[in-house]
Amino acid sequence: MTVKSKLLGILEQQKGETLSGEKLAEELHCTRAAIWKAVKALREEGYTIEAGQNKGYMLVKDSHRLSVEAIRPFLVSPEVYLKVYQETDSTNRAAKEAAVTGTAGHGGCVVAGKQTAGRGRRGRSFYSPEEAGLYLSVILKPQGSLRESLLLTAEAAVAVYKAVLRVTGIPLDIKWVNDLYYHDRKVCGILTEAVTDFESGEIDFAVVGIGLNLYEAAEGYPSELKGIAGALYKDREAAAELDRNRLAAEIINSLLEETRELRLPPEYIQQNLVPGREVRIVDGQEIREAKALEICPDGRLRVQEADGSFSVLSYGEVSLII
Repeated sequence: MTVKSKLLGILEQQKGETLSGEKLAEELHCTRAAIWKAVKALREEGYTIEAGQNKGYMLVKDSHRLSVEAIRPFLVSPEVYLKVYQETDSTNRAAKEAAVTGTAGHGGCVVAGKQTAGRGRRGRSFYSPEEAGLYLSVILKPQGSLRESLLLTAEAAVAVYKAVLRVTGIPLDIKWVNDLYYHDRKVCGILTEAVTDFESGEIDFAVVGIGLNLYEAAEGYPSELKGIAGALYKDREAAAELDRNRLAAEIINSLLEETRELRLPPEYIQQNLVPGREVRIVDGQEIREAKALEICPDGRLRVQEADGSFSVLSYGEVSLII
């Protein structure tokens, strides 16, 4: 570990406190010049570190720049693989690559402040502007088959719901199958990609990608998302007190806890917007309307079709009819 990385870890753990350059040099077994050089490099990366003659260095309290050093102390399993990018094409792609190459195992995570090619369901792109959201992908090795992967997505939705509630106090709603809503706007999307053993049909590993909107970027949402997308906070100023590193760690912790076994969490039903509502279903090229009745124990959605018959949905896109 470099002096810069070690120094950032100390500054993050004692954020808002002024630390003596001399004592930092002693603790890191380096020269004060090396400390100054590391501070200079961190500032160039975007960290706001204040310094004064004979006072030392301080990472300002409202600094929430994503970093391994700031996330890891909050993790229940701090030994897991953790990679943080300020910008990447897709956290799901990076996580899958780490899993396939053996670089990362169960619980490994990739976090980014911006995605240039974020991916959503059904081949769509996921709008991932810089700093306005939190984008992460976690590698899981659950026991079960591809048929049960719907439960994994349900558990991921509940994990995000619980983490956001714990860190921000904001209660989100869940929309079958994999979205979270706040004030009738989508604030989080989840993309679960499973790699299976061809012979057994068992899940070899899964990557759960989570995109969470923290606030609306200055340029606003693209036209196709207006009236659909929302965020936890109205703007950057309102989100200033939010520690993105703690929230990222809480989501990872919550996801690993929820997915210890494949099951349908009770919160997935309790917080779900869909049962009892009229819905529009997009299934391949077919679009139809139905009434959502209930979420089944295996995570599927039971609906009553327009002709009075009953169907059970395992997949497909469901939107609420206002």
